[in-house]
Amino acid sequence: QVQLVESGGGLVQAGGSLRLSCAASGRTFSMYYITWFRQAPGKEREIVASISVSGDVTRYADSVKGRFTISRDNAKNTVYLQMNSLKPEDTAVYYCNDPYGQIPWGQGTQVTVSS
Repeated sequence: QVQLVESGGGLVQAGGSLRLSCAASGRTFSMYYITWFRQAPGKEREIVASISVSGDVTRYADSVKGRFTISRDNAKNTVYLQMNSLKPEDTAVYYCNDPYGQIPWGQGTQVTVSS
């Protein structure tokens, strides 16, 4: 079974950058379409970005388009989220999973953007 571990979060000033990683165990990870989600305090979990199995198709929430870039390295069983021009409203716990949340959720990684 695939297990997910998110990392790379932290505290950054507005305008700064972070690179999140989603590392997976299991040989079938490369078969999954992967989505980054985020959940801010008191809010529902929302989709941030998605990437196809081969990495050639990506989609982004309007709120992050032009600032975030999702990518994957199937040889390393890892999906990345490069986040630039961060805003305070990007503050949330970030998770990765397949689009339907079918993989057991990891612990997430906290991103805090100060103004």
